[in-house]
Amino acid sequence: MTKHEFEVAMTCEGCSGAVTRILDKLEDVKFEIDLPKKLVWIESDRDVAFLTDTLKKCGKEVKYIGTK
Repeated sequence: MTKHEFEVAMTCEGCSGAVTRILDKLEDVKFEIDLPKKLVWIESDRDVAFLTDTLKKCGKEVKYIGTK
């Protein structure tokens, strides 16, 4: 599985909680959230466009940084 790095405009625990709830619905996905750095790492075989669109469902600005 590829590990992708995203910058998500999270400002509080509620924001990271929203990201967690959205990503928990996906199967075969592992993820980590670094709230102070506003980073989300997603380990998945799904394509970047799908992962980006999924993260945008939390209502925050999402920027794809690259693979890690």
